[in-house]
Amino acid sequence: MRLILILTALLAFQSAAASEFDETKALADKGLAAAQYNLAVIYDFGKGVPENDAEAVKWYRKAADQGYAGAQLNLGFSYANGEGVPENDAEAVKWFRKAADQGNAAAQFNLGYMYATGEGVPENNIRAYVWWSMAKTQGHTKAAGNFDKLKSMMTPQQIADGQALAAKCYESGYKDCD
Repeated sequence: MRLILILTALLAFQSAAASEFDETKALADKGLAAAQYNLAVIYDFGKGVPENDAEAVKWYRKAADQGYAGAQLNLGFSYANGEGVPENDAEAVKWFRKAADQGNAAAQFNLGYMYATGEGVPENNIRAYVWWSMAKTQGHTKAAGNFDKLKSMMTPQQIADGQALAAKCYESGYKDCD
């Protein structure tokens, strides 16, 4: 009897998960960016379906093309790590920047990292300073730690330039950050 109850509960759970997936897929197919993002996450992390990085990228891109910042961030990760697409740091920077321009602190942190390390862009401590400053302002703790380390390696003039550009970036709502 106990086994029957367990099996019944398991089947009900699987049915509910399948129904949720079907609903998300239907909304994603209709072009709803949030559903496309959610579907991508399902594939990315294998939540109830086999993990499929290429399928995740497909859905992240659909949502990212509609301006969905979380999808742009995750698409940047996909390119940075070569998951579902060939590794391409310049493409990662492009997607991190799109999300960073919308105020996504994680994207700002990753964009700062790309500038600090010269991955996908020429190494530029002033731009790393700007983007880590933006993320730090939003409470991103890793950005705060990296920001402090970076400052200790910069000249007073570089810090002044970084502060001026960060102020311009912040005041423009992340639109004038170059």
